[in-house]
Amino acid sequence: MKTIFTSIALLFISIVSLNAQTIDEAKQLYLAGEYAKALPAIEAEYNAKPTDASLNQWYGVCLFETGGDLNKAEECLLIASKKRIRDSHLYLGRIYTQQYRFDEADKSFASFEKLLKKRGDDDARERLEQAKKVYSRLYRMVANTEDVQIIDSIVLSKKDFLNAYMLSTSGGKLDYFNNVFNANMYIPTTTYSNEKGTKIYYAQPNDNGHFRLFSMDRLLDGYGNEKPLSPNNFGLEGGNTNYPFIMLDGITIYFAANDNESIGGYDLFVSRYNMNNDTYLTPERMGMPFNSPANDYLMVIDEEKGIGWFASDRFQDKDHVCVYTFLPNDRVNIVENEDMVYKANRAMITSIEATQVDGYNYSKELAIARKKPTVKKEAIKDFEFVINDKHTYYTLADFKSSLAQETYFKAMQTKKELATLNTELELMRLEYSKADAGNKRLIANDILVNEKRQEQLSLEVNKLELNARNTEIQELGEASF
Repeated sequence: MKTIFTSIALLFISIVSLNAQTIDEAKQLYLAGEYAKALPAIEAEYNAKPTDASLNQWYGVCLFETGGDLNKAEECLLIASKKRIRDSHLYLGRIYTQQYRFDEADKSFASFEKLLKKRGDDDARERLEQAKKVYSRLYRMVANTEDVQIIDSIVLSKKDFLNAYMLSTSGGKLDYFNNVFNANMYIPTTTYSNEKGTKIYYAQPNDNGHFRLFSMDRLLDGYGNEKPLSPNNFGLEGGNTNYPFIMLDGITIYFAANDNESIGGYDLFVSRYNMNNDTYLTPERMGMPFNSPANDYLMVIDEEKGIGWFASDRFQDKDHVCVYTFLPNDRVNIVENEDMVYKANRAMITSIEATQVDGYNYSKELAIARKKPTVKKEAIKDFEFVINDKHTYYTLADFKSSLAQETYFKAMQTKKELATLNTELELMRLEYSKADAGNKRLIANDILVNEKRQEQLSLEVNKLELNARNTEIQELGEASF
């Protein structure tokens, strides 16, 4: 029995020692700025000692720095601030700034500044200046919040959020990257293709893991001619560019980016294509309420419906996003109210009703916004073969004559052979341009042989198509051209 008690005591001492080691390591991680790694141990210690001012400080900072519960972070930092723990005031000011509580942020920054020493606090002063810059920028943005009528919102899983975008057929098509392209992993982005499906826009990660925007054209055998939308990433430094949408004019693009100047996560941008030099103009970061310290992305405006949508994870947990439906303005109108608290609420979208015109019934607009697009059943088109001015065939089943069908099938096979040969010739010509004199003679002979075969195949395709056409016309009993 004595041995058992001794073992239990040793086990208890080991556990206490392990916990102490864990919290010590957590403190070191905290001081090194590794807040996500420090959080679990600090949270456990905080739960055991919820009144400890230092633990409240560490826990509150970890929550803030990792995008956790800001209300809980504020609660903890307020406890720490009452014990005059200096950095608690700075973090409270940063929390209040993110929540547009500017008067409270002012007071917290002032309290932090009072606790600074005249010497040796240069780093702390620099952090205060950076916090004040963010404060000033958000204050200006809130003061210039656009007067936008928001008519609906829906919270969805981030993997299903496109269900809220009821884009009309004329507006094009939105889809998830993995539904369109083959990838060996989940790519968290969307694609946009125009109404005719002749062009697709999308984002994909580069070698550094940063998303960049691209476009491709629809070819006979799928998409091709991949082209970066902006080789210099629209002039935005760092981060990602993602979630593209193109207006009907084919010139105006909305996208999201989390560059070095983002106010928090993804910000929404708008730019326009400059046909004179085949580039996009310097993008404009959109104002509030579209942007926020959270992630805001996928701005879509349906010109046929007169409806817009954008997604934001403000007020949401990590797995969900809110898609807001709004009425686009012809021009930017600023909220006319001197009360900054009112403007802050409009900027945050704390109330949809507050954005709407008093007494106006939005049922018509809501019905339009929620109306699902009419899906047109597209005819199957394997090819396009003109018989005469009355008939154009798109599949082999369209042929009435079995002989004409067989002949055109041979023409298709010959076309494929010709296409392969054309590709081989292009590669051989490229190889010829880089070869030395000796190899050039050998490659030149091969090129001449293939060019002769190319000519033969072209003549054969024309002959087969002519025979197929005439045979089919005879079957139809109609005159040729």
